[in-house]
Parts: sequence; C-alpha cells; structure tokens
Amino acid sequence: MTAAAELLGLYERMAIIRGTEKAAQDLFLQGLVKGTTHLAAGQEAVAVGASAALRPDDYVFATYRGHHHAMARGASPAEALAELMSKATGLCQAKGGSMHLTKASAGMLGSYAIVGAHLPIAAGAAWSAKLRGTGQVAVAFFGDGATNIGAFHEALNLAAVWALPVLFVCENNLYMEYTPIGSVTAVPHPAADRAPAYGLPAEIIDGNDVVAVRDAVARAAGRARSGQGPTVLEAQTYRHYGHSRTDPATYRPAEEVERWLSRDPLALARLRLADLGVPPEQVTGADERAAGIVRAAVAEAKAAPGPDPAAALTDVWADGGSSWRT
Repeated sequence: MTAAAELLGLYERMAIIRGTEKAAQDLFLQGLVKGTTHLAAGQEAVAVGASAALRPDDYVFATYRGHHHAMARGASPAEALAELMSKATGLCQAKGGSMHLTKASAGMLGSYAIVGAHLPIAAGAAWSAKLRGTGQVAVAFFGDGATNIGAFHEALNLAAVWALPVLFVCENNLYMEYTPIGSVTAVPHPAADRAPAYGLPAEIIDGNDVVAVRDAVARAAGRARSGQGPTVLEAQTYRHYGHSRTDPATYRPAEEVERWLSRDPLALARLRLADLGVPPEQVTGADERAAGIVRAAVAEAKAAPGPDPAAALTDVWADGGSSWRT
C-alpha cells in the first residue's frame, strides 16, 4: 500500500469517528441518549494513528472519553451508537453506556470511568503478555488529569521495574475537566516530564497529526516487543467540545480555541494528502463514504430493539452469571 493510500484510509477512519461523535451529540439533543457522554471530537488522530501501528492482538485501555478508541480498534459506529442509546445491539448490550465501551474480540479491553484506574490494569495485561511470550503490547490511553493520580505513578514504576511491554499514551488536551492542567501541575509536560523519574523514555508528539502519532507508537511498540520495556508518549491535542454534555467550555480563551481548531486533525490530514498528490475528489469521496456509514449507523441504532431484562445479570461474572454466589 502506498503512503497516500494508507493516509487516505486513516483520514476516512477519522472522518467516520468525527461523524459518529456529531451523531451522538444530535441523538442526545433528541433525548435518545441517556446520561452523560464525553466526546472526543478533535482527538481522533491519537486513536486512529495509534491503532494503525498496533497488531490486531494488542491490548488497548481507554478513558471514559473513549468512543474514538473503540471505533479505531474495530467497533462499528452502529454498535457504538446503539450502546449509547441503551439498545440490545450495543457493544455491551446496553450494560456499559458511553463510558464503558468494550470490544474484547478486537483487543479493546474497555474504557474506564474512574480516572487513572486502568493504567495498572494495562500493566497487568502487559505482564501477562510477557509471561506468555506472545509479543503483544498493552496501551493505556489517559488524559492529562490522570498524571496527578496515584495510579499513574504506581503503574509507571511497576512497568519500569518489570520492563513490561506497555505504552502509556497521554492525550493532553490542556484541561482536566474544567481546570487547566498547567495551573495545578509543577512541570509543563505532565506525563513526559514525569517519565525520567522512573527511568522511562518519553516523547512529546503532535496528537493532531495522525502520521506523527502512528510513527511514534510504532517506535514505542517496537521497543516494547524487543524487551526494552515501557514508553511514555504525550500527545498534544484538543477537544472541540466541552468536558461533557453540560459543559459549554466558556472557560477556554477564544484565541486558544481558534488556534487549536485551525489545527484540526482532519484538516492536517487533508493537507498531507494534498502534498502527496491525492486528487481532491478522492478526499471528497472518503468524506461521502464516511457520511453514508454514519447515516446508516444512526438508522440501524434507532431501529434496534431495547435490551431484554432477562439478560441483565449475564456477562457480569466470570462464569456468565451470579448463581455461584448464592
């Protein structure tokens, strides 16, 4: 596959994710998505670029802002939207919702609502891979706010001591909910600047450039697979929406928002495609295919049945039910 063809494929995947996030917002405003959701529009390049550098059997762990990671790893827009809409055809059959998207068959081992909780779990998955000699790596995606959580430091320390094949990828979008990360953190790069304390290599990357992310993750994954242990990557990016549905994000300076929106991951990819000589009509075709996939996904999710109450206690315990406890 040529570089142009590969990039066009990555662009289309980002366009699908962006369209699905917009659909999720619209469905929420129609009253069809219950509870809160945390959109990742603007951060697609991190998920898509990283997934492009991973093997199908690698493990991925994400935060509650994890729609893009689930879809980048193979979850369809239809099953993602169905989960948000509490439908039986959803990724978790309506048991997880927006903050707990999981597709184990694709190595997407969940998004987690407790900040930082999944970092030690990713270290555990990496330990399993190391013991079994499979060559798999585990990747933990987390926000800048998680770097001030104890689990972040515990996971990095243990991963370093045991030389685990795990990648710690910080999606630094500058804000921990509503608070600028810089106002509560002693170092300018909350993830990368902490890595040396644990003897870990770190790299600060452009999280809005899908190619830069892919290449950085490929390098780090190569180190992990060769037995050289973990890497910390800090991907600088920006969310287009507020923290959650109830957040208009008025605390962000207008000039900051304008500056980051001008570096939209999709726009940067279009510029790269033009530099590679890809005709504009091919890019338009990718946009049209993405829009069609999202429209079909919305229709499918709306038409899907609600969950069967009888299935409420299945897939909760390791043996599939809770009868062993009584």
